[in-house]
Amino acid sequence: MPTTATITHPDYRLHTMPGHPEHAGRIERTWALFKESGILADLLEIVPAPATDEQLARVHASRYIAFVKEVAAKGGGMLDPDTYFLPVSLDVARLAAGGAIAAVDAILGGKADNAMALVRPPGHHATPARAMGFCVFNNIAIAARHAQAVHKISRVLIVDYDVHHGNGTQDAFYTDGSVLFVSSHQYPFYPGTGALGDTGEGLGKGATINMPLQAGVGNDGFRLLYEKVVWPAARRFKPELILVSAGFDAHWSDPLATLQLDLKGYDYLTRELVRMAGELCGGKLVFVMEGGYDLDALSHGWLNIAYALQGSDRFSDPLGAPEERASSDRPQQGTAALVEQLAKLHGL
Repeated sequence: MPTTATITHPDYRLHTMPGHPEHAGRIERTWALFKESGILADLLEIVPAPATDEQLARVHASRYIAFVKEVAAKGGGMLDPDTYFLPVSLDVARLAAGGAIAAVDAILGGKADNAMALVRPPGHHATPARAMGFCVFNNIAIAARHAQAVHKISRVLIVDYDVHHGNGTQDAFYTDGSVLFVSSHQYPFYPGTGALGDTGEGLGKGATINMPLQAGVGNDGFRLLYEKVVWPAARRFKPELILVSAGFDAHWSDPLATLQLDLKGYDYLTRELVRMAGELCGGKLVFVMEGGYDLDALSHGWLNIAYALQGSDRFSDPLGAPEERASSDRPQQGTAALVEQLAKLHGL
């Protein structure tokens, strides 16, 4: 059985706002389900250290780090219209970035075969220069840069299947060919980025693959994308490490979006990424928590990630499949056309 590290911290619950979609109950429900399932006995639990200024600065501008510190010192506030910030939030956000770093260290330091970073606040909307969409620091981008700077990893693949485009992650690596960023997301949708033609610039040209999806695409559409786009792109890139921005807000029950994945569909994505890491980079794979606002979909989705990383065929789904819709063929036709466009655009 592979050694799977789980990285989390009790202080992740301290950054919270009642009534806000991104609240402490998200991670508390996940912790509770892990305990109830008995999976913790099979996992290597690691408590992370806070990310340092040096680690943050590999992605974020020094003026932005200084700004966040200033807001915390003044008692908090709103970093953008969607992103609340409490006096304790700076410490928690450092721990979230530190959790993703600790996951990378566990794998590349030989303590674990693969890892899960159960962290919050999420990170993939945070750009080098600003907070956005519930995100303060870009946890996964910071982890990728840490892998490169400290562990001398040359090529990192970041797969983002959160329903919202990971605009901050894209911005961090848009001119850098050493990180392949692959994002599936509902489009047009918040934050309004992630168009098909956004493929990178300069040395990063071709190292951003955006897969903008119609509402209602469901499991079959994602399966087609992974078979025809993600797999060939990954094989060509030959990553030494795979990082996953794992958001469960593409689930049909999520209140913020409508891509209509179910937990079986998510389990397919997870197991394909496990298989991909096994083939391409010795199993070196980290899942980092992003969005997901239906607590059952989120918590059971993460439990299924743990099962897949452990090589178990166990599967948990209290929600089932979405109801059939009369127009369900339209998104599938749109995805097939998108795959053709992506194959031509990226030479796959």
